[in-house]
Amino acid sequence: MPILGFFLNALANTLSWLLWAYMWAIIIRALLSWVNPDPWNPIVQFLQRITEPVLGPIRRRLPTRQLGLDLSPLLAVLAIYFLQSFAVDSLRYLAWRMR
Repeated sequence: MPILGFFLNALANTLSWLLWAYMWAIIIRALLSWVNPDPWNPIVQFLQRITEPVLGPIRRRLPTRQLGLDLSPLLAVLAIYFLQSFAVDSLRYLAWRMR
């Protein structure tokens, strides 16, 4: 069964890379919001399209109107960090056990 272990390891590496890239997309979008970028810029539109499905639901559940500060990127990055620590490491552990 070592082939399944190699598959799980590859899956863990791919998931780790995707979560890392998504985390940086959220960070870049948050940084861009400080400089008020052109909303018609294709890069800005791309970042908004890929990050809004995660940030939107978080933003709706947070009391940001009282704070005047959007904390949804911070919570999303923390959730991604948790997923990397839990899901990716769990997959790597399973892959190691199957070798």
